[in-house]
This record gives sequence, structure tokens and C-alpha cells, in this order.
Amino acid sequence: MPRRAALRPGEVIGARLRVERERRKIGLRELARRLGVTASLISQIETGKSKPSVSTLYGIASELGLSLDDLLFGDGAQAVGGQIEWHGARVRERGQPPVQRAGSRKVIDLDSGVRWERLTATHDPDVDFLYCTYDVGGASSKNGTLMRHPGKEYGLVISGRLEAVAGFDRYQLGPGDSISFDSTTPHRYANAGDESVHFVACVVYRR
Repeated sequence: MPRRAALRPGEVIGARLRVERERRKIGLRELARRLGVTASLISQIETGKSKPSVSTLYGIASELGLSLDDLLFGDGAQAVGGQIEWHGARVRERGQPPVQRAGSRKVIDLDSGVRWERLTATHDPDVDFLYCTYDVGGASSKNGTLMRHPGKEYGLVISGRLEAVAGFDRYQLGPGDSISFDSTTPHRYANAGDESVHFVACVVYRR
């Protein structure tokens, strides 16, 4: 039996991305062209050498027909004999505990000062339920570009001040404020204050 090595979070994302891209027979340059980024960036994400931004991740997931939960938190990526094997994400089966304990959430640190923690105990292909942290200066994209993706989006600010852009409108959200809109509307989130923003986000997909 070949020895199985655990992958770092960035390598897991990259492994899943590469497997799905190749399965759909999309070239690296073609995917980069569709996303409006460089092929070098996609290559670095696939090899775990670069962290994607929120907007890039949503773009990748949309092009590959995946939910963010599929792409980020799917279980089972391992290195076997120098190759990547992907065993797929698991949907919660009957009898599995529905509770996700705070100390054992799956966590992904993204580019541009953003951290996501999954709030569901197991994979759910229809919902992305996330505890998000935006560091000071953190944003869903570095260059101010807006993102759009399938689904309906809901968010609640726990602490800090969050700037939300949805379409042509710009909003300043504080603790207790919430927002909801169709995720196909171009949008962007950014930390608008001098302390970290803690934000609960939920994206519900229509299938």
C-alpha cells in the first residue's frame, strides 16, 4: 500500500480544482481566460502556492459547476504515490450528528485578509453556511472588482463595520445589521473600519 500524505488546505483546494477542471476537459489557459485572470495564477492555486481571493473562488466554482462547499471543504483529498486522489465530498447521512462544534470547524484562509469557517457539520451541496472574518483592510477582492454567482445570499454582521456593494448601491453595515440579495447581482464585501469584521454568511443555491 502506498503511503498517504495529508494535504495542506491550499493543496486540497488546488487538488479539487485540478481534478474538476480536467474532468470537464477545460484547459488551464481557457479557465484563466473565462475568469479574466492569468494562467499563472490558476497554476499557483492548483499547486497550493497561492491563495485565491473570494471573487476568484466564486468564479472558479461557477465555471466548474460546483458549490463553494464542494470546492473548499469536500472530504478525501490525499497524496498517493505523488499523485492526487479525490474521494469526493460527503453529504450528511441519517444518524450523523447535526452539530458543528466551534473548536472543530473546517477553516480556509483566503487571499486579501479573509477567513472562512464552515458552520455545517458535513457537506451540504445546496447551501454555503459560513462564519467569515475580514481583517482590517480585508475585502472579497483586492482590486475592487465585483463578483456574481448563482444563489440567494444572506448575511449578518456580528462585530465591526462591513461595507457591502450590491449592484449600484453601497451600504455600511454594523453589528446586528443584515443583508440579503440575489447573488447574481454584482457585489463585493470589504472591512470599512479599524477592527476585524465578523460576519455570518449563507448562500442558498437553486437547483
